Amino acid sequence: MTTATDGVFEVDGQTDFESTGDPIHRTRKTAMWVFLGSEVFFFGAMIATFLLYRNTTDGGPGAEIFNIPFTSATSFVLLMSSLTMVLADNAFQKSDQRQGRIWLIGTALLGLSFLAGQIFEFTEFVNEGLKISTSPFGSSFYMLTGFHGMHVAGGVLMIALLVAFSLRRRLSPDHGMNVELVALYWHFVDIVWIVIFTIVYLLQI
Repeated sequence: MTTATDGVFEVDGQTDFESTGDPIHRTRKTAMWVFLGSEVFFFGAMIATFLLYRNTTDGGPGAEIFNIPFTSATSFVLLMSSLTMVLADNAFQKSDQRQGRIWLIGTALLGLSFLAGQIFEFTEFVNEGLKISTSPFGSSFYMLTGFHGMHVAGGVLMIALLVAFSLRRRLSPDHGMNVELVALYWHFVDIVWIVIFTIVYLLQI
């Protein structure tokens, strides 16, 4: 049975915010899109800086030390996390908390695997002589990829919080927007990495 109270519809006792375009729902989603839009400018500026200095190695190591197969593998892992995030969001929309948690944990583990691969890669580069202070190429490379890594770490933290909220029964259909917002952020981070991987790694071959 559907009833209306102060402009908010209830279907069999459950509040249906989606059908009425709840202002808080719209505001939070708009705020996330504005935030992601601002992030585009930040990443755009850093990508432009890298392109400006990509050949300025000052005699030190450059793109020749990149391990493309390894980075391709870690990139694939990160992209697969977008799929698990979609499955998590879909599960919570269906009020399947257990399945949603499983997919969220899977997404977090894939994100952590990517970060572990990035740390290993940075360690190898430092051993090869590529440091932040080595050259403008090194500085711009670590700034761009490191900044992205921080975003992945932030996303993993948010996913962990979602899992904790779900275990405490603080995630419900009425609060599913939380999962949707984190999913938007996570997909954005994955898309940005596709751009970074293409420009930083593949175009250097």
